[in-house]
Amino acid sequence: MAGLTLFFCRRGSLQGWNSDGFLERELALYRILAASLERVTFVTYGFEGDEALVSDLHPLFVHGSTVVKSNQVEGADVPLRAARRWGKKFVARCGYLLSHFSERRYGPGSPQAERARALERQVFTKADRVVVTTDEMRRVVVERYGVPEERARVIPNYVDTEAFRPRAAPANDLPRVCFVGRLDDQKNPLALVEAASGLDVELVLVGAGRLRGELERRAAELGVRLSLPGRLPHGELPELLATCDLFVLPSHYEGHPKTLLEAMAAGLPVVGTDVEGIRKLLRPGETGLVTGTSAPELREAIRELLDSPALRERLGRAAREFVVESYSLAKIAPLELGIVRELSA
Repeated sequence: MAGLTLFFCRRGSLQGWNSDGFLERELALYRILAASLERVTFVTYGFEGDEALVSDLHPLFVHGSTVVKSNQVEGADVPLRAARRWGKKFVARCGYLLSHFSERRYGPGSPQAERARALERQVFTKADRVVVTTDEMRRVVVERYGVPEERARVIPNYVDTEAFRPRAAPANDLPRVCFVGRLDDQKNPLALVEAASGLDVELVLVGAGRLRGELERRAAELGVRLSLPGRLPHGELPELLATCDLFVLPSHYEGHPKTLLEAMAAGLPVVGTDVEGIRKLLRPGETGLVTGTSAPELREAIRELLDSPALRERLGRAAREFVVESYSLAKIAPLELGIVRELSA
């Protein structure tokens, strides 16, 4: 039987996944794979503490696997070298392109962007398969790095659609507008706080990041009712979403956002910005509303949903159907398993 070894990002660990609140979300796929493979192994930077979190898997064992896989581009040179040293097949997997994020954050000509492109070129061109989460990312891999089309595959992020499912409509005194993600510039939460100004809503921003203090100050200045619960364990997110009336992802750019997919699976009407990584997930007026990244544009989209319960109900229902059909764990796990078996044949 085939086996799989997953290398974490540089300095990544199961303990890190746990502290960030998404350990069980990430493990869900590998528990399914472990039932069909001879061995699923994690190579992490968490030392002894990681072993206790996955006693049913097999941490730090490489030789029994036939396929070695990276989790993201950052640190993927390590599993590449390990795979070649031990004569294993190598899958370079990434949920987002490090070069794209570095170009947006630091500039296209920045040293950070140049290093990211060099690492991607090294890893992608030497991989037996490159797995990305969107068609746009696959196009970049093929065109920028010259990876043969048959070696570049798309396997989207998945959602546990049993956990994230519609619940009874909340009975809030004020409509609750929710966001889940890092509180940093990429996610654009300040614009969402400013968008809530003048709307009779409660804004719930779930996550942690350097903008927390500034968000609190700006909300106080604008008189926005703001709740900042911090990071939550992934298992608590379905209950949190069930208390909310709509979800907004105001990001400047994304890879393939899991939190948006989870909100859609939960049947919430969603607002997303017209940027790469989001626009392909939302059919405007059918599975969600698509708008610009500025506060006035976000406010107008939120107001449109608040003014129409029928629109909220229709968008939420269609969003749920779309995610179940395209991104459920039951749909994605066979694609992951197929790559391992293909390379193990």
